[in-house]
Amino acid sequence: MKLDRGLTIQRMLKLGRVSRSGFYRYQTRDVPASDPHMELRDDIQRIALEWPSYGRPRITQELRRRGWTVNPKLVYRLMCEDNLLCVRKRKFVVTTDSGHNRRIYPNLVPDLRLTGIDQLWISDITYIRLKEEFVFLAVILDAFSRRVIGWALDRHMEDELTLTALRMALARRDVLPVLVHHSDRGSQYASNDYTDLLKTQGIKISMSRKGNPWDNAACESFMKTLKYEEVHRNEYRDLVEARASIQQFLEKIYNHKRLHSALGYLPPAEFEANLAAPHNKDAASRQLSV
Repeated sequence: MKLDRGLTIQRMLKLGRVSRSGFYRYQTRDVPASDPHMELRDDIQRIALEWPSYGRPRITQELRRRGWTVNPKLVYRLMCEDNLLCVRKRKFVVTTDSGHNRRIYPNLVPDLRLTGIDQLWISDITYIRLKEEFVFLAVILDAFSRRVIGWALDRHMEDELTLTALRMALARRDVLPVLVHHSDRGSQYASNDYTDLLKTQGIKISMSRKGNPWDNAACESFMKTLKYEEVHRNEYRDLVEARASIQQFLEKIYNHKRLHSALGYLPPAEFEANLAAPHNKDAASRQLSV
């Protein structure tokens, strides 16, 4: 057998220093088929890059929001093949200081059945480590929609920190006659200035039981989300940079983009917007519980 230019296979093998079996394997090798899930993989990778803490359920829901009709098992298989793992969670540190002689209020949350927003606000404080110092963040969430409605970031944990967050919430939301404000037993929340402001607005005061973090579980869960998805992914140089970045996360990403499993995989702002439709209110009230 001869090929072009008069070269025999034997001569070509010798010149190319290739074995005869290797030559025939190359000639008859199967051409790999194109990946039928290439576009889906691309979208999964983009979502995983944007949301490193998303697991298979949230990535599946985000894909569906983007127009994909996709099976969760397929998403899980592709994530495993591409080694798309969630950001490892770090230990959460409690910053509550309940060793004070200020008045403690009973826990009203177990008796509540939420049917809409502005019926229960929940609040908490956490620390954030900068390069050379610690700063502290106080937040207030609407328990029904999980939306951040008030927050403050500063170098201290004095009463003014929580008061600033509360004033923001009061400026943004309507105070209904049934509204309850729930917090832990921290001294900032038990201060006269804080409780007096709540009473002046006609807001009922509720506090967790001693040594029971489950009483404020929804707010604790939010703090963990903040740490895993924002704080642990950044190294803030100073308070100014931290405040700008955290504001972007709270106001733009968490409230308007991040999917929340307790809300049927909707962002808090979108969930609240859907409540405006009368036929959605009953479904939402059945879906959610404190």
